[in-house]
Amino acid sequence: MKYPIGIQSFDRIMEDGYVYVDKTDLIFRLTHEGSIYFLSRPRRFGKSLLVSTLENYYLGRKELFRGLAIDGLETEWAVHPVFHVDFNGGNFANPGELEQKINFYLTQWEQQYNLPVRTNELGYGDRFIRVLEAAHRQTGRRAVVLVDEYDKPILDVLDVDTSLEERHRNVLKAFYSVFKGADSHLQFVLLTGVTKFSQVSVFSGFNQPDDISMDARYETLCGITQEELQRYFAGPIRELSTVYGCTEQEMLQRLKEQYNGYHFSEQLTDVYNPFSLLNAFGKKNIRDYWFSTGTPTYLIRLLSHFKENMNELTGKYYAPEEFIDYKADVERPLPMIYQSGYLTIKAYDRDFNTFLLDFPNNEVKNGFLTMLSAAYLQPKEETGGWIRSLVVALRRGDVEQVRTLFTSFLSSIPYTMRRKADESERERYFQYTFYLILRLVSVYTVYVEKAQSQGRVDCVLETADYVYVFEFKLDGTAAEALQQIEEKGYAREYAADSRKLYKIGASFSSETGTISDWAVCPESGNVTKKQTPDPE
Repeated sequence: MKYPIGIQSFDRIMEDGYVYVDKTDLIFRLTHEGSIYFLSRPRRFGKSLLVSTLENYYLGRKELFRGLAIDGLETEWAVHPVFHVDFNGGNFANPGELEQKINFYLTQWEQQYNLPVRTNELGYGDRFIRVLEAAHRQTGRRAVVLVDEYDKPILDVLDVDTSLEERHRNVLKAFYSVFKGADSHLQFVLLTGVTKFSQVSVFSGFNQPDDISMDARYETLCGITQEELQRYFAGPIRELSTVYGCTEQEMLQRLKEQYNGYHFSEQLTDVYNPFSLLNAFGKKNIRDYWFSTGTPTYLIRLLSHFKENMNELTGKYYAPEEFIDYKADVERPLPMIYQSGYLTIKAYDRDFNTFLLDFPNNEVKNGFLTMLSAAYLQPKEETGGWIRSLVVALRRGDVEQVRTLFTSFLSSIPYTMRRKADESERERYFQYTFYLILRLVSVYTVYVEKAQSQGRVDCVLETADYVYVFEFKLDGTAAEALQQIEEKGYAREYAADSRKLYKIGASFSSETGTISDWAVCPESGNVTKKQTPDPE
């Protein structure tokens, strides 16, 4: 089987025999039930392939769609003039790059339809209207406009160059105003991107497009569903299970935990990241492919201004307006985090019309938290390697090694990072430090948070053979921590569990920055106490 890794051209996929997950029934519905759309999806999710598929469909290339769902639905296969704008390629941090890109497209189209090039006489919108009018008149068919990554010119300069950001907004506003002025010449319009900008004038020049980003009818337009995974990739799943020495069902579960978990509507249909899946099948190796392509610089920049911690964002219910639209005049990274694919919908409360947001899968959780912990804690020790060592110790039931690893890692955090003058800030640092650590560990174990929103850091870590109930205290004692585990009944649900249970109380010293007191109560009830000596 040939996997189209990095290939976004529909015609090349079909002509060269790459595997293609058929979405053309949804494309037929999309093109026949509306005309002007906006779709937001994370990067590497197939937006460019969708645009390419639509382009070939409207060019009437029936032969490419032979055997696909749309082959039995479409009867006309009319050829329309198609105007495809792709903002993927440019570096719009360079002043003038956006104007040059748009001018290139307009000049090319003007020449194609025998129009004079009016670079210095007319604005972008007026030039584009003239092109659409000419295309309609000359072909007898209304035009199709497809804009891929419409928001990249803004994202490239967001929080970097305010004046250039505003300039790009005005340029795009003028360019997109064509969708209002040339409405009678348009058959279909689709704009794709990562973010949906509101209140920023980009779309103010025309009627708002139909936003299908959270439309249940089109939630699987990009990405791969569970049914599609098992229908199209049964062979690769078998091969991968052989490589990993497990059953096919076990492999399906592993793939689900690693790459599944995206939801784009209240229907909560599971969607896999296609880029990561194809890489895993092609390389026969389950790794963090999506995150390895890099974290968007705009997101890192925004997070650097953010006053809240991730534990105050995740695992909470939000109204749609809180995470769907990005309002650039306020420092609110939640919409950007969600739309970039680092958080997704995990549950829906119909009574209040609110959505629970959290990490979609282990791939995203591991990558994102590793990035955050490295930036926030700045440890001398490499975070990924330390986490793997800790997980091994947890799997073995080696609580002494767990204590040693915690102590050494915390000791490696620079004094300047943990030193907080204000008591509330020390408490905040303490909570967030353990939140990041335990969330990272949870990639490899089952993780249950206990009322994180109330500021408690207690948690449960489960492995195949052991259950660990942790309670951490700031400048307290391990005994106090163990007492809280008992009083709050954190371990009660594991009373009948066949696995060995460890209750662990630990005290974190704000003075030394590491574990100062540690006590373990195994299921037998015998307490093992370990005092960590003060550093010389």
